[in-house]
Amino acid sequence: MAEKKNNLNLERIIGLLNTTFHGGAWHGPSVLELTKGLSAKQAAFKTGNVHTIAELIYHMTSWRIFAVKRLQGDDSYNIDDEKLNWGNFAKIDQFELETLMMEMTLSQDELVKELEEKTDDFLDKIVPGSDYSYYTLIHGIIHHDLYHSGQIAVLKKLAGKSISKFSDDDFESSRYFEDDFDNNLI
Repeated sequence: MAEKKNNLNLERIIGLLNTTFHGGAWHGPSVLELTKGLSAKQAAFKTGNVHTIAELIYHMTSWRIFAVKRLQGDDSYNIDDEKLNWGNFAKIDQFELETLMMEMTLSQDELVKELEEKTDDFLDKIVPGSDYSYYTLIHGIIHHDLYHSGQIAVLKKLAGKSISKFSDDDFESSRYFEDDFDNNLI
């Protein structure tokens, strides 16, 4: 980490990023606390024209990766494409959900690592390819997490009430494994 005396604001921002993501925030459950124990059925639950929890997790990860790329000076990285922003989850299983969670956690770790190499002076600089500062970008990630955490909390509750109405046959199997996988091989 750069000199301590020049990093009070960054240390506070990293603290907010970590409590919002990992836990201990004043507002309630963090991203990881809300997604702990999440089932593939809950993550795939669809109601109306609302994104699924899996799509929200992918979306939050996409914007973290965007922030990391910009912190690294990459002004050409973009996520304008709908698939890059929200993913494509016609089918989801527990393996894919765990992969999504791991990718989101790794993107959080990478974001914090990039910030730990900066000083407070860096926060006032304009993000390459934009008209806003790094201060705004990083606080935007925090606000973005809080916004989507609320959606995840509501969807998780709705899914818990609705999923019990369905059988396992109502959910498609993983796109990673064939339906006729021979369990005798194990």
